[in-house]
Amino acid sequence: MSEQAGKIFNISTFLVETVRSCEQLWLNRCSKKLGFAHMYVPLWPGDVYPLGAHWDGKGTNFAIYSENATGVELCLFDRNDEETRIELTEVSNFIWHGYLPGVGPGQRYGYRVHGPYAPHEGHRFNANKVLIDPYAKAIDGNLRGNGPELFAYSWDSPEQDLSFSELDNAALVPKSVVIDESFDWEGDTLLRTPWHETIIYEVHVKGFTKLHPDIPKKLRGTYAGMGHPAAIEHLQRLGITAVELMPVHHFLARPGHLTDKGLTNYWGYDSINYLSPYSGYSSSGSMGGQVAEFKEMVKALHRAGIEVILDVVYNHTGEGNHLGPSLCLRGIDNAAYYRLVDGDKRYYMDFTGCGNSLNVSNPQVLKLIMDSLRYWVLEMHVDGFRFDLASALARELYEVDSLAAFFDIIHQDPVLADVKLIAEPWDIGDGGYQVGNFPVRWSEWNGKYRDTVRDFWRGEGTTLGEFAYRFTGSPDLYYQVNGRRPNASINFITCHDGFTLNDLVSYNDKHNEANGEDNRDGESHNRAWNCGVEGATDEAEILQLRERQKRNFLTTLMLSQGIPMMLGGDELGRTQKGNNNAYCQDNEISWFDWELEKENEDFVNFTRELIFFRRQHPVFRRRKWFQGRAIHGKGVSDIAWFNPDGSEMTDEQWNVGYAKAMGVFLDGNQIPSPGPKGDRIIDDSFLLFFNAHYETIEFGLPSVLELDDKEWLVVIDTKEPRFIKEEKTYTNGYKVPVAARSLVVLRCLA
Repeated sequence: MSEQAGKIFNISTFLVETVRSCEQLWLNRCSKKLGFAHMYVPLWPGDVYPLGAHWDGKGTNFAIYSENATGVELCLFDRNDEETRIELTEVSNFIWHGYLPGVGPGQRYGYRVHGPYAPHEGHRFNANKVLIDPYAKAIDGNLRGNGPELFAYSWDSPEQDLSFSELDNAALVPKSVVIDESFDWEGDTLLRTPWHETIIYEVHVKGFTKLHPDIPKKLRGTYAGMGHPAAIEHLQRLGITAVELMPVHHFLARPGHLTDKGLTNYWGYDSINYLSPYSGYSSSGSMGGQVAEFKEMVKALHRAGIEVILDVVYNHTGEGNHLGPSLCLRGIDNAAYYRLVDGDKRYYMDFTGCGNSLNVSNPQVLKLIMDSLRYWVLEMHVDGFRFDLASALARELYEVDSLAAFFDIIHQDPVLADVKLIAEPWDIGDGGYQVGNFPVRWSEWNGKYRDTVRDFWRGEGTTLGEFAYRFTGSPDLYYQVNGRRPNASINFITCHDGFTLNDLVSYNDKHNEANGEDNRDGESHNRAWNCGVEGATDEAEILQLRERQKRNFLTTLMLSQGIPMMLGGDELGRTQKGNNNAYCQDNEISWFDWELEKENEDFVNFTRELIFFRRQHPVFRRRKWFQGRAIHGKGVSDIAWFNPDGSEMTDEQWNVGYAKAMGVFLDGNQIPSPGPKGDRIIDDSFLLFFNAHYETIEFGLPSVLELDDKEWLVVIDTKEPRFIKEEKTYTNGYKVPVAARSLVVLRCLA
């Protein structure tokens, strides 16, 4: 080495050592504040992608979108909740980003976002508020209070949200958490159960497991409890193929208006993050343990052959209206993330009844939704989604648009190509009721099915034609419009929102007094019938009728074309004491009472038999529509409809409102869809006799079927508590007595 080169080397070495000394001095200072002994966290520029906090094994990249912010501070919190603020100086395409070497899993963080506070212009920046990362994969618990610190404005000001709060919320707001996303799935993949073989069980993670006697106490009410062998055994014995979990995205569990009443947001339809599982359902802590626990639950359910469908709430957030708290999106970029009123952006467009609506016309908001959906499929292995108030997501400006960008972006996405997509096809805005109008690839909660079947069995003047449409998969809604198949119709009688099945036959009116709103909340028109007595009774005749009605509802549901969805707990006879809006009841009103399983053993077993019966017979779960004319008429080979006397129904009879009885023939030899290997599907043929009248009706076997030499075996008679075990057959010329308000199913003996 030359003398010149040596001098240069020595100078370079000196400079490097000087920089290292300065960095070490900075490290020592930061270490004291952060509470970590040997962490070196200089700020590097980092990357725009991925959004959120991404640990690469050596450090963590932080990235957050804000179009209108003037500055963003990343806030790191140590184990003592002491805060270190780091200004993010790199901005690319409205994404503020930076990389911190040495920062890894377990680090809690948040953001303070600077910008104008001008509500009339749509801006609500307030750097006094620590904000949750919209892309956080874990959040360390719930709000630690509901004080004025959580609001960007001053509670005491007569100007309300036009005022500005200087209170700091760091002590109250939950922090985002950096996680290690690695997990051994042991070869687990999406189950991809065909739609026509799917039976959905809507259930709440906590409610299902909280009181289960065979689940360890520390696991009750958690993801681990949901994945426990005792929970899975019940699902397997029932025969369901998919659980539809009520919201598990991290949500605002204790909003002030409920906390003041001693209540909580039990249902969880107030999301404040779309990528982190709710920590309140975790037995593994809230520092990332909830993520691994959720994955273990999914893996356990998949091993049992049960798909996981998530109820997702992308239409609004838990931040509420203009007087709500600033927890996440509102403080990050209110004008970008939310739909605001034209002419006065102080206020929010509200198509949900929850105070705000996400701005799905903004590409970044669409990206947030899509990134969330892909994450839950790719990283969490969920099999599908049910979109709450999905019509709100299809509003381009004001009207619901079937060609909305929301549908386009989902339709073309390869990650979502194999997952189940279910819409709740309504919101509360004008024109929001969109049952039957969603695009190809979407299935829908069929509210018309629920209403029609309820009306039929309570003896209302529902036309037989309307009932027949619902029973055959609602071809009037889905067949002629855009070529969708029967799986477009998610059939249900009950769901979380409304009466349980037991309460549907026990109450005429809602009884929501426990909600603290003087019984004003909840639906008042329930299409329910108490069978003669409101609420609990000891009258044997009333109790027998109620059980029969429950069997009528469930049998109709399981034998209808389309996809059946039952409310979890209905098989047990679960009651909410007439509460049809138990969204705030995190207690015995909503939790499953597993003692009912023995008390209602017959109905539990009837449910199991019924589900097995559907799964055994493909004639009740056709992939394609019935052929010929959809409802009636001669020449229809695979389905035919009859009067009680055995004659074929005429056009005029379909529209008679007072008619309460009819028969339907399903031909098992006329199933056009081949099996998975191209083989022809042949099933038994069936006759179903429906009698919603208050008197027994004798049905004649239809002579037009030309099955004079055939015997018909009674399989189901809903006046009986179980499937018929003793052999009872009928031949042509004999009458089949169908008791008042009951359903009889006969199988043709070859």
